[in-house]
Amino acid sequence: MGLLSFIVTLPLAPVRGVISLAELKQRQVEEELHNPASARRALEELEEARERGEISAEEEEQAQQAILDRMTGTARPTTPGKE
Repeated sequence: MGLLSFIVTLPLAPVRGVISLAELKQRQVEEELHNPASARRALEELEEARERGEISAEEEEQAQQAILDRMTGTARPTTPGKE
């Protein structure tokens, strides 16, 4: 029966490969989102942008909160028209 099921499901091999690749990519993205080093780099970039005057203190605070929410998995719902 194993050979028969292998032959019957062989045409689905590319689909299983794509699904496996998508799952791998999803795990990598989730690891990057929850990586403390990544969050620290983003926070440092925000601080540097604030020092250069590229963003306001309010924008920096909102971005910091978004980074922390993303890292902890507690993303807040966004209000349409408000950034």
